[in-house]
Amino acid sequence: MNNLLMLFLLLVSNSFVTFSLTSKQPLANIAIHKVVIDIQESACITAYPIIMDYKHDDIVWVNVVVELAEPSEADWVAVFSPANFNASDCYSESDGDVRKAPYICTAPLKISLLYFLLAGCIVNPKAPLYPRLAQGKSWDQMAVTWTSGYNIDEATPFVEYGWIGQGRNLSPAETLTFSRSSMCGPPASTVGWRDPGFIHTSFLDNMWPNTMYDYRVGHRLVNGSIVWGKSYSFKSSPSPGQDSLQRVIIFGDMGKGERDGSNEYSDFQPGSLITTNRLENDLENFDIVFHIGNLAFAEGYISQWDQFTAQIQPVASRKAYMTASKDPFDGSFDETGRGDLQKLWQKYKVDIAFYGHAHNYERTCPLYENKCVDMERHNYSSSVMGTIHVVVGGAGSELSSFPGLNPNWILYQDEVFGFGKLTAFNHSSLLFEYMKSSNGCVYDSFTISRDYKVVKPSL
Repeated sequence: MNNLLMLFLLLVSNSFVTFSLTSKQPLANIAIHKVVIDIQESACITAYPIIMDYKHDDIVWVNVVVELAEPSEADWVAVFSPANFNASDCYSESDGDVRKAPYICTAPLKISLLYFLLAGCIVNPKAPLYPRLAQGKSWDQMAVTWTSGYNIDEATPFVEYGWIGQGRNLSPAETLTFSRSSMCGPPASTVGWRDPGFIHTSFLDNMWPNTMYDYRVGHRLVNGSIVWGKSYSFKSSPSPGQDSLQRVIIFGDMGKGERDGSNEYSDFQPGSLITTNRLENDLENFDIVFHIGNLAFAEGYISQWDQFTAQIQPVASRKAYMTASKDPFDGSFDETGRGDLQKLWQKYKVDIAFYGHAHNYERTCPLYENKCVDMERHNYSSSVMGTIHVVVGGAGSELSSFPGLNPNWILYQDEVFGFGKLTAFNHSSLLFEYMKSSNGCVYDSFTISRDYKVVKPSL
């Protein structure tokens, strides 16, 4: 967790590590456990400001200046957390692996070639961070989750909330964490491990429908004082059956990016920040986010989850941010998967199915038994009689090419970063739009209109 971060900067020459300068992401191949100490008296690293929490900011930019007599293109600078690790804490990548002089046995949070500016994300130790919202188990419940350095024996976590400008309510929070031993294997249990701190969740109950609330998370210390997080606001859900405008953002495979230009071990999500920035700038025009799979692409490096939650915080702290851990199919409309599910979709009258994993955008006609049941392209009325399949996996990860086949049930394809938006105007009218992250413009759309009635499954 970033609020346990201690800054530690290391200068290393490529003669002591193993990687290839010809790879797309050379720093992903650094053999961190093979680094050895070779102090150069002429080398100097300066970081400022020295005190990183003087304004109680969640994120502080740190300027790093490196002076080196004989710099190499392969030299690099990194931020480590915590800064006080030692060789006795090293874990082997595999049983029976005996290593010599493992001076560094944990992956850096950030890493940069010397020709890039490195900026660290430093915060007040143990302070609550990264609040994120999620719709609760009922329409009138909102879940608030955040991260801190406080275990329950140090402080009691809670949320203060209420109507904007009105009285305050208090809601207690649960506290969880996990250990290295709970990881399924390396690198999460070895060089990728980092203490996650403590994860708190509070459930705000009996919310009034379509009402603006403000909230802030807090920790009551044993001495009675309270450590507060920042204040945020959100709009609660409508009541079931309420005729109201509802706007849903939906996408998959966004990942994360580094705003300071530093490198990551798996830096293959070039569009992630483009999509995040677009959503942050468009907060007033949607109500909830569905991130339907492939979230941070952390790949066993725990610190990457902190970077992901930090990146989405401007959105997730104000809009319910719903997630799924896996994509259902591998690729674009897997034939076998669709065959298994088509009867189920038909039974329950599923109009639209969304997918990720394939990093692009694709839309079909309404399909049943692999055939178009309606040749209309943009405006559907009454019962659709089939399922429209939509791939929205182009939110950030490297884009996927289409296989070259062009079946007649494909209506639209695009290989650019983007996301989907569903707008329910009332009980009878639904609009889907595919929007490009770069400019927010709509490049594909369709509507479904029909008289409202309770849809019952077919017998």
